[in-house]
Amino acid sequence: MMTTMVEDYLRAADGARSRGDRAEEARQLDAALRQADNSPQLLNRRGMLALTMGQAKEAFGFFEQAAQLDPKEPALWMNLATAARGAGNSDGERRALEQVVTLDQTHFMAQLRLAEWEERAGELAAATQRWGNVLALASGYEDLPPALTDRLAEARAFVAQRMSGFAQEMDAALQPAMEGLDPGETRRFQAGMDRLLGRRRIYHNECSGLHFPFLPADEFFDRSHFPWMAKLEAKTDAIRAELLNLLENGDDLLRPYVRLEDGTPTNKWTALDQSLDWGACFLWEYGRRNDAVCDLCPETAAILESLPRSDIDGRAPSAFFSLLRPHAHIPAHTGVTNIRTIIHLPLIVPPGCRFRVGGETRAWVEGEAFAFDDTIEHEAWNDSDALRAVLIFDVWNPHLTPLEQQLLARYYAAADQSSHRPPE
Repeated sequence: MMTTMVEDYLRAADGARSRGDRAEEARQLDAALRQADNSPQLLNRRGMLALTMGQAKEAFGFFEQAAQLDPKEPALWMNLATAARGAGNSDGERRALEQVVTLDQTHFMAQLRLAEWEERAGELAAATQRWGNVLALASGYEDLPPALTDRLAEARAFVAQRMSGFAQEMDAALQPAMEGLDPGETRRFQAGMDRLLGRRRIYHNECSGLHFPFLPADEFFDRSHFPWMAKLEAKTDAIRAELLNLLENGDDLLRPYVRLEDGTPTNKWTALDQSLDWGACFLWEYGRRNDAVCDLCPETAAILESLPRSDIDGRAPSAFFSLLRPHAHIPAHTGVTNIRTIIHLPLIVPPGCRFRVGGETRAWVEGEAFAFDDTIEHEAWNDSDALRAVLIFDVWNPHLTPLEQQLLARYYAAADQSSHRPPE
């Protein structure tokens, strides 16, 4: 407790401060400290006044005593670090900041000032990691002051530059081991390295319906899972010809792919709602054959029927021509279930068209089919002045066993007979 005499000194100090008489305020605080030299609060106040008066070394002494008396108070160590910086005591500043993060690893300003210290000291590897911690902490804050926002932008640039340099070193170190290898064999390793080096994000399945557990969350499936793909590709010219004939003689069979229900709130699909910017012409839709389209495209229907597609009455397969008009964009989205795989056979691909699945973006190549998991975020662009056309259909996820396929088909058949509303 403060004695009456100490309280008198503090009132006098307050009066001096209100008059702007710092010297008198210091004299009164010193007098109070002679009566209560074990008060961290008094020592902290005296240290703050010394800082204000440009007396960093004296301030350091006051804050050091205060921190020793109350070592679990982060604010005292932060003040000590500030005084040390002002006094040119670099080691003292670091020790004080490290004491703060020992008390609280999430102390934002202590982590930031330690990152600055490490960067100034040339400890660039440590600074890179520390700035990463700071940026991670900053992501949880809103409405940061402009000066701090600017400082964080500089930190991001520093980390990006450091990571870029490190990535170049690692690329050079790995190049001899990677040379001559099939890119398909090194794809997972490369993705892992890119994630580690901050060059890409790893995406996960997002299923609005059934999420089948323990299946690999691969963006693009390896061609080896689909030995029939070359047979499909060999029919590209015939399929394209049937599509062009369909567009000339059956354009009434074309409809917008996106058709939102009345009353749907505005969302990312609103721009494509009821629009032929993304058009579709279905040969099969949820397991139902569209005879009108298949009759106009007999070779396309025949090759599809020859492939090992999934067969779930009322759900699969689906197969359609996907038409994307010039300068149209299909926004990022995810599919219903990872039990299926989506196949693309590009038919008409002008320059400027691209397709992203997760962290990998590819240009479609006419006649080169590929398979991907549509429960991983994906989107498409046609930045050209011409139409882009792709044949799209679904097959089983290749990582499902034949038994699992049979059980899934039986589940959905039973679910459709249930008097209860089943989950998708």
